[in-house]
Amino acid sequence: MSKIVEVAAAVMLRAEGQEFLLAQRPEGKVYAGYWEFPGGKVEAGETVHQALIRELQEELGITATACSPWLTRQFTYPHATVRLHFWRVTAWDGEIGITAPLEHAAVNWEKCGKSATVTPILPANDPILKALALPTTMAITMAEIEGSEAQLVHLAQSLAAGLRLIQVRDKNWPMAKRWNFAESVVQLARRYPDALVVIGDDAEIACQINADGVHLSSNKLLTTTQRPDFKWVGASCHNAAELAKAIEVGCDYALLGAVLPTPTHPESSGLGWAEFARLIANCPIPVFALGGLRSEMMTEAQQQGAHGLAMMRGW
Repeated sequence: MSKIVEVAAAVMLRAEGQEFLLAQRPEGKVYAGYWEFPGGKVEAGETVHQALIRELQEELGITATACSPWLTRQFTYPHATVRLHFWRVTAWDGEIGITAPLEHAAVNWEKCGKSATVTPILPANDPILKALALPTTMAITMAEIEGSEAQLVHLAQSLAAGLRLIQVRDKNWPMAKRWNFAESVVQLARRYPDALVVIGDDAEIACQINADGVHLSSNKLLTTTQRPDFKWVGASCHNAAELAKAIEVGCDYALLGAVLPTPTHPESSGLGWAEFARLIANCPIPVFALGGLRSEMMTEAQQQGAHGLAMMRGW
């Protein structure tokens, strides 16, 4: 087996995370003319973080001042097998291509969730482009507790304020009641072209009401052998085995928790941030932190490698 080349890749984000940077490989390099995320090989004795800082200084002429681990994906090209460590970079000193000369042929800012305006893009980056379309806050409905009317009012207010990802849970309701509620949630979300709604465990409801996807409970995940046929498929996980199963099934994202004590299980200390970070280290799919969390914990969660937060309360 050929040696795996470790690569640090920077997902440069601006406009409150709504835009990302692609860079074009220059003449004389393998895949010249192709677009990629800036970065490069991790040298001997370097950490991924150190390599990321160095590569951005060399390639773009900037110094990253705020960055966090995100996804790790392995890809085999004809010339090499690479393990790409993608880090999100949200702040930097200097101006790209002005502070120092660019090493790339060109750079271009793209909008998350939209088709890229440049081509061709290195094939290893296709899953990253999809992951960038995934909002970082997931609201999990609890209409069984709050009531459907109150929950719909809350969702309407939150969507107007910027919420763009909803998981319809409420699995203990009779099917007809759950169906009607889920349909109302989708109707609310369709007022916003970039909003996504996934239905917990029920592919039939998801299909019939034209939801964006399905979200598998951990129990449903363990009995799933084939990826459901939806654009977005996610799963709830509590340990390494379930997370591995979500990756095997082909899920686009996972929820992992509980990270902290929750109102329903205050006696449980939860995984804690250190264990959460350990479990998702080098994960190839986005993972939301779940359990006892509040929106102001977003930065802390992302510093541990989380894609974002999934919450039943606090959204």
